Amino acid sequence: VQLQASGGGMVQAGDSRELSCKASVSGVSFNTYNMGWFRQAPGKEREFVAAITWTARTYYRGSVKDRFTISRDNAKNTVYLQMNSLKPEDTAVYYCASGGESGYEYWGQGTQVTVSS
Repeated sequence: VQLQASGGGMVQAGDSRELSCKASVSGVSFNTYNMGWFRQAPGKEREFVAAITWTARTYYRGSVKDRFTISRDNAKNTVYLQMNSLKPEDTAVYYCASGGESGYEYWGQGTQVTVSS
């Protein structure tokens, strides 16, 4: 599986941004993968942001719940992260990941999101 994340950029606090992650898969259908978004801010550990299972169940870290929405379009092999009411503390490199029951096995290259106050 190859993952290509896009959509990052510089925004102001309160703005919205949508990230996309397109998967290139072979042998196994995209709709069998759990998909997740993670982020890593400078000097900090990578942290979980949101996930959507192959059954479309969603999970969020507390600080983004009610502001971010993860979704997937299986026909396009793409997962999205809609980010609203962005805050400076959301500034990070955002990574998408895919995997199964054993965890996330595949990672994209990351896309930078910078939120200015």
